Amino acid sequence: MLDDFVVSSFIVTWLAAAVRLAGPLLLMALGEIFAERSGVLNIGIEGTMLLGALTAYLVTHASGSPWTGLGAALLVGAVVNLWLAWMYVTAGANQVVVGIVFNILALGAASYAYRTAMGAATNPESITMFQNVHFPVLSDLPVVGPILFSHTILLYLTLIMTLVAEWVLFRTHFGLGLRAAGEHPKAAENAGIAVQRMRYAGVLLSGLGAAAAGSYLVLSQIGLFRDTIVAGQGFIALAIVIFGRWRPMWAVFAALAFGAADALQLSLQLFQFEVPPQLLLALPYVLTIIAVSGLIGRAAQPAALMQPYRPG
Repeated sequence: MLDDFVVSSFIVTWLAAAVRLAGPLLLMALGEIFAERSGVLNIGIEGTMLLGALTAYLVTHASGSPWTGLGAALLVGAVVNLWLAWMYVTAGANQVVVGIVFNILALGAASYAYRTAMGAATNPESITMFQNVHFPVLSDLPVVGPILFSHTILLYLTLIMTLVAEWVLFRTHFGLGLRAAGEHPKAAENAGIAVQRMRYAGVLLSGLGAAAAGSYLVLSQIGLFRDTIVAGQGFIALAIVIFGRWRPMWAVFAALAFGAADALQLSLQLFQFEVPPQLLLALPYVLTIIAVSGLIGRAAQPAALMQPYRPG
């Protein structure tokens, strides 16, 4: 009887943590799908996520309102990705190099800004966070309640945004133009589509998603800021885009798979397994390597991905 209870607790704890950890990954992947569908690989989402997390923390700390912190983070994400879009699209710089350099600069800038604003305190102050939403009846259900109906508003907004992203990409003229810019930019231009404008839009949307994901970490999961808060999640989001075949709805399942891998090391603390914790922590990154290596089958990426385009 006790064993059944322990196993049940493990499953519920693991799956609930998987859903919770999948939230920011999915949010960041949704934005990156728009960027890559337009023909731009925005590796800078890692740095954008860090700056979004920092902004959400500092503004929420000063204002006491997590919604204000989220709004400020989105503004910062839009501004820095406007610069990235200029580098990617207008200047035609190497997208991989620009993204990596930006991530390094973002790390240094975030570390400096945090220490300047908060001083050298060894125990950082926690901030006001979003509370879990309670759904009448649903949240009280055994097993299903803790897994699906005991999370913050940001998770449910992310799921709604997934539906919106799927509809926008495949059911609107904007989505058609964005996908055309990433598949056949010359033909798109001949059809009257402003390719560079579409690519700017894709990069800005990816920046908003990454900044929102950084806010998600701070305002829904941790309540603190650390230089290491992102820990490579931007690159995991890039793998989720590949796993999800550049489709928002499929990205949900990919994000859950990565969230489950990340949550496994947390849930296994209920048991005394002789497994090095570093091995469990490496699981999401092992999945990332599998995703980009094509071992589970290569997906057809947008034909003009990473190819600069000059109008005319």
